[in-house]
Amino acid sequence: MGSEGSSVVVPRNFRLLEELERGEKGIGDGTVSYGMDDADDVYMQSWTGTIIGPPNTVHEGRIYQLKLFCGMDYPDNPPSVRFQSLINMTCVNPETKVVEPSLFPMLANWRREYTMEDILTQLKKEMMSPQNRKLTQPPEGV
Repeated sequence: MGSEGSSVVVPRNFRLLEELERGEKGIGDGTVSYGMDDADDVYMQSWTGTIIGPPNTVHEGRIYQLKLFCGMDYPDNPPSVRFQSLINMTCVNPETKVVEPSLFPMLANWRREYTMEDILTQLKKEMMSPQNRKLTQPPEGV
């Protein structure tokens, strides 16, 4: 009945509810997590992410807090991502602490099926990359 090649587009709120449920259950080895900032936010726009720095890098033992903002066009367009913690990474603007889409391929080449978990996991991998693993980091707690 003409359904070949068509796919179901999950509505924004259902998608965010799936992500919330997955974030609350905990992900993988526990070094990446996320959840909503405000349980009363009916639009589910403001989220907090956490990345524990990977071992054998300058990030080891550090806990990084991030803000993710999912606009009304999410997941068709990526969320904005900003570190709250001080960090020195090639894809992060040093003044604003925003993850620059032009320097972070996952955001630049966003696909609807990507999730906030994917972003956090990819940022953790980016911390382990040759260009970031030894970059001098700002002092913690500043």
